[in-house]
Amino acid sequence: MAETKKDSKKKDDTSGLFIPAGIFIGMGVGFIIGQLVGGLFLGMGLGFLAMAVSKNSKK
Repeated sequence: MAETKKDSKKKDDTSGLFIPAGIFIGMGVGFIIGQLVGGLFLGMGLGFLAMAVSKNSKK
């Protein structure tokens, strides 16, 4: 059966990967500077921001 537009859109949306990527980058930076929790919060915030920008730029 042919894929509908809705099905193909779900497969192409990878913007949710910015959140875990941001968390891991923030964790690495946090370990380097000695502020793990601050790095995690910063990475998670930047991940959410990148996801929002990515989702809004597709429209």
